Amino acid sequence: MVLLSFCFFTSIVALWSFLKFKGKYSKTLNGFFLAGRSNGFVMVGAALLLTNLSANQFIGENESVYINNLSVIGWGVSSVLAMLLVSEFLLPIYFKNGFRTVPDFLSLRYNNATKTLVSIIVLLGYMVNLLPPVLYGGALSFASMFDLPGYFNISYWQSIWMLVWTLGIIASGYTILGGLKMISISDMTLGIGLFFLALIIPIYGLWHLGDGSMMVGLKTILSSKTEHLNAVGSHRDAVPFSTLFTGMILINFYYWGMEQYIAQQSLSAKNLEEAQKGMTFAAGGKLLMPFLINLPGLLAVHIIPNVVPTASVFPELIKHILPDIFVGFSLALVFGAAMTTYTAGLQSCGSLFVFNIYKPLLARKNKPISDDELLKKGKFFEIIVSLFAMVIAPFILFAHDGFYTYLQTVSGFFNMPIFTIMLMGILSRSVAPQMAQVGLFIFMLGFALLKFVLDIDLHYLHIFAILFVVVSLIIYLGSRFLYPQYHSDFKVDFSKAGRESYWKGRYRYAFILLLLMVGLYVLLSPIGVAS
Repeated sequence: MVLLSFCFFTSIVALWSFLKFKGKYSKTLNGFFLAGRSNGFVMVGAALLLTNLSANQFIGENESVYINNLSVIGWGVSSVLAMLLVSEFLLPIYFKNGFRTVPDFLSLRYNNATKTLVSIIVLLGYMVNLLPPVLYGGALSFASMFDLPGYFNISYWQSIWMLVWTLGIIASGYTILGGLKMISISDMTLGIGLFFLALIIPIYGLWHLGDGSMMVGLKTILSSKTEHLNAVGSHRDAVPFSTLFTGMILINFYYWGMEQYIAQQSLSAKNLEEAQKGMTFAAGGKLLMPFLINLPGLLAVHIIPNVVPTASVFPELIKHILPDIFVGFSLALVFGAAMTTYTAGLQSCGSLFVFNIYKPLLARKNKPISDDELLKKGKFFEIIVSLFAMVIAPFILFAHDGFYTYLQTVSGFFNMPIFTIMLMGILSRSVAPQMAQVGLFIFMLGFALLKFVLDIDLHYLHIFAILFVVVSLIIYLGSRFLYPQYHSDFKVDFSKAGRESYWKGRYRYAFILLLLMVGLYVLLSPIGVAS
């Protein structure tokens, strides 16, 4: 029944996506990589949420709640502020200049060499720390829910390998056939399913915990083991509260405004107003994520203690509390979320390669090439990247500090150096391209030294914040002393002029969302329901 319901619901999403999909979007570069810039705000918002939401969150965050507390919601809930800042300041820059990839900004602000270097770093980051973990998270869900090692009489390690390659091949085919438009359509369909899943998990979980009474189940969660309800983390927790004001805000600002596979969803909007509405819509959705993503971890604390490995908490709980038909349904949604992130990541790899590396290389050699040929090269590159990810993914099983901590630690190694030079490029026209490039390597080497060699007793988010300040000063002062005559021609204008295309209602909704964000933290703290 689980397998049948999984296949049924997965087929519905795939069939609906194919029926709504228009083939013209897969035949041009802008159509394939940016959905023809045709998406409205609902589709943009759904795509942002679903691209962000993958099996990694279901697996990693519930593991963190299970072994720690709700401090891990800091990644999602505090991102509301970063998303509103991105909507107000970064999206207008992107749309005004017609950017197709985030590194396009670097070519205007610095030079083409900086753009190429950053594109290569982003590609390496996706190949090491985005695509493999997505495949691993999906494989982990399947292995746990279906007990594939026992069914096929193979080891857990072998089952992970088998599932990683199965998921990778399916996702690669989906990406190469449909492009970003098909991904956006499936995102909307999956969003409806996830909303339904957010309703049935609390119903069945509380009913099971209360032996047939949801109220008894709710009282149990609110009265026992309430330390797990605390979202205000101490220095010993997965996400200390202090990090929300240091490295967390920096990483979230980078993620929602500069991460290529996320920004690509915003750039697919019809215009700036639709993009800003979509980002705000997604910010509202992030406030609901604790009730969808993190509640299973809280329920598991009471229902299934002593789960081993702890990374399998989410699939074990779903299998424990839901009827078989809904187990298959939830697995289909986790599968879809994993595929959405994976396909979006592959799309970004293809667009970065085509627009920022391959096409400029041919231009320097004066070799003309058609869009059809570029599209073929992009798809071929996506296949190569996908094969690499499928080889790397199973080895994440051996991460020592927890799946989610591994993800965030390594992603910052690639992301924060790029964030530093992009933000400094926006704030100061005096930072020279040469110093920006030096800053990239200083940041990466500094983090590797502090975190992995010296292993200082400081949370990695604080390390990111310290390095951000230090590297920013180095590249700014270095530019003033070594390149005193440099002054970029590219100017970012934040004045009120030219704001006719902005969404007029953005401040009203931003105020409401920020109030709700603060209120959620008050509720999930010792002042509220936690101990």
